Amino acid sequence: MRTSIATVCLSGTLDEKLAAASLAGFDGVEIFEPDLVASPHSPEQIRGRAKELSLTLDLYQPFRDFEGVGPELLEQNLRRAEAKFALMNRLGIDTMLLCSNVATARSGDEQLAAAQLCQLGDAAERYGVRVAYEALAWGRFVDSYEAAARIVRLADHPRIGLCLDSFHILSKGHSPEAIETIAADKIFFVQMADAPLLSLDVLSWSRHHRLFPGEGGFQLGEFMAHLVRTGYDGPVSLEIFNDTFRQSDPVATAIDARRSLRWLEHETAMALGDRGGGRAARMSTRRLPEVAQPADVNYVELRTAALPALRQLLSQLGFRSHGRHRTKNVELWSQGDARIVLGAPDRQSRQPTVAGIGLSVDDPAPALRRAEDLFAPEVPREQGAGEETLVGVRAPDGSEVFFGAAGGTEPGWVSEFGTADDAAGPDLIERVDHINLAQPWQHFDAAVLFLRSVLDLHAEASTEVAAPVGLVRSQVLHSADGVVRVALNLVPSGAADDAILPQHIAFAASDVLSLARAARERGFTPLDIPANYYDDIGARYQIETALLDELRELNVMYDHDESGEFLHFYTGPIGTVFLEVVERRDGYSGYGALNAPIRLAAQYQHRRAAQVVPE
Repeated sequence: MRTSIATVCLSGTLDEKLAAASLAGFDGVEIFEPDLVASPHSPEQIRGRAKELSLTLDLYQPFRDFEGVGPELLEQNLRRAEAKFALMNRLGIDTMLLCSNVATARSGDEQLAAAQLCQLGDAAERYGVRVAYEALAWGRFVDSYEAAARIVRLADHPRIGLCLDSFHILSKGHSPEAIETIAADKIFFVQMADAPLLSLDVLSWSRHHRLFPGEGGFQLGEFMAHLVRTGYDGPVSLEIFNDTFRQSDPVATAIDARRSLRWLEHETAMALGDRGGGRAARMSTRRLPEVAQPADVNYVELRTAALPALRQLLSQLGFRSHGRHRTKNVELWSQGDARIVLGAPDRQSRQPTVAGIGLSVDDPAPALRRAEDLFAPEVPREQGAGEETLVGVRAPDGSEVFFGAAGGTEPGWVSEFGTADDAAGPDLIERVDHINLAQPWQHFDAAVLFLRSVLDLHAEASTEVAAPVGLVRSQVLHSADGVVRVALNLVPSGAADDAILPQHIAFAASDVLSLARAARERGFTPLDIPANYYDDIGARYQIETALLDELRELNVMYDHDESGEFLHFYTGPIGTVFLEVVERRDGYSGYGALNAPIRLAAQYQHRRAAQVVPE
């Protein structure tokens, strides 16, 4: 698969965009006209720079409002087009994107449009270039790829073909199946974009909310399978209009973009199946290394300057200390199959509070190969004699994911710490239930793609939760069996530093009420939940009076769905982390979504109260 990216996807100057695309491993780029116009370099210099970076210049775009016009305007449009063709010759670009007319078309007659495109093709012939006609989803008369394909067939000109854009097709709810009826030599270019499934006018949706493949809700693997079956083997390019990407580091965005196309290649191969694309297929598609689902989350690493407070909290919840690692400056706490590795923050790397996650897998080697195939950098790790081999990669937010071999009653690396303290009571915490990660605005979508592609997690629909710091976007990803669950929360871009959403680890317990009571006897103070909340759930649910009184007494929250019940409580934040303990009864599979606004408000109040300095 030949890969390309439009310069509009990236922030920075044109030269910075070209450098980022090259560093990320793209084969080529589309030149977005405003980037060229704003560049101090001549077209010849840009062409030379692309050659130095081993990039092909695949498309010049956009050319607008050409067809369906009167004779006088057509002449003006042809002169305008010839100026662009001459510019393309200087750049060394052989294909121009022509968008269907939005503003100046006065007729929807397809014969007229085809005749005018034929005249444009004659002009393109003189310059040795081609025109790829694209149906914009908001085009005045031509807003579907099938209509565009009819016009191109009517024009019947060797210099006139199609540009297929997944957003313009799928955002309108059009089926991509008819792509297979288009001759491959008439598909001049392909642009791919994902998007969240929104109820929004299509123009605003396109201009602000496009995403890289794998970050949204479109079925792009199936789309690409239809394309491959035509025999198309040209560039597969990304054209993403997104406010976040245009403010983010261009190299990081380009790497995320390249990861998305590798994931898309895999999804295409999966959609094609063992038979591939049939006789016509010429585009090569390669699956990612297959990996088994993780057996468990075998540890979570927290880095915080508040180590004494966190040690005390873990002890109150019944965790036991294993002491320091024999060669590394970290310590281990465990209860059941839940393990927390504690360490001091690394100021050089500015790691997030949740610094790492360990997953047990059948074989770490293919898990690492898959991650590296998706452009995730391996994390160097010092390993002492006799220590278990762990391999890991770095996520977009700087945190680490390590893979260790599954099997045995506990991971082999646990023996590298000391013997655990005696238990203060029964192990009521069984394992890690889920991990909730607050993501900065520039990393959220990249984190979704990373978890979906590298760890093969399934993404649920995103939701929005009202919080004192603004509207919080949340998205859950999980393994097929639910063993690994990660919830991502988008930190509002305008939130003040002291209002940053904390990250948290949720532990699964066999008996939340008993644990909450035992922890209180050890001096634990839970996050204080308002009395109004318990009055509300008492009215909303049919909860026995005795249970409701106990929930209120212990600050335990409650939810239920069609399957079962959910009981959970929270600790107060320590720095930028807090803990949650949950009990799922009778197959409850949610996360207490209705309780999230109450929890966020309570945490906000806790943080504000902690900042008050007595006079």
